[in-house]
Amino acid sequence: MDRVAATLGAFYAHAPRVQLEPEHYLVTWQKALNDNCRVLFDARLGLPQGSVERIAQVQRRFLVKSPDLLRGRIRARRFVDAHGDLRPEHIWLRDPVTIIDCLEFDPKLRALDPLDEISFLHLECERLGGLWAAERIRRRLALALDDDASSGLFLFYRSHRAMLRARLSIAHLFDAHPRTPEKWPRLARLYLKLAATDAARLDRVLGSRRKATAFRIPGGR
Repeated sequence: MDRVAATLGAFYAHAPRVQLEPEHYLVTWQKALNDNCRVLFDARLGLPQGSVERIAQVQRRFLVKSPDLLRGRIRARRFVDAHGDLRPEHIWLRDPVTIIDCLEFDPKLRALDPLDEISFLHLECERLGGLWAAERIRRRLALALDDDASSGLFLFYRSHRAMLRARLSIAHLFDAHPRTPEKWPRLARLYLKLAATDAARLDRVLGSRRKATAFRIPGGR
């Protein structure tokens, strides 16, 4: 996993930087959240709507409380022309490590904060039973990607990715003749379970930040 982390670190260090407009970027987050909820709240799909609502509430609260954090990532030129679909099956553990099947059809979907992309890889590794690998890669890249656990950003990114994957999974049932229709509700529920765990942890981060603000001494550091 150290070789994977080194390969990804070198890729992100040399990838072309992408300049985004901060306010437009914040609007796209709101739209993404609304798009996820619009599908996941469809009563015909039989998903746990209470869980979806709790996850969405935490994500909305993060967006309300942390817009400057997201703006700061843009101003620090963190965004790059990334892979766009970084899943474990796209990483070949040969010598040298090779990463395949980047998202080619829409460069806008590759304009990403690398920390967001790593959160997706982390999510998929955990779903497949490889959390240990995901954690090792994350730790190795933490400094380079400015991964500050106390900010909650990684949890926000990961919970959003899980919600998005739940939405894309269950949306297969809207097809006229979906293949393996029994697969998609199970997969969507698994992603929602992962999203709920991340949202609960993010909620605690936001709560501790609120307490720290409440007890800060006026005029102190």
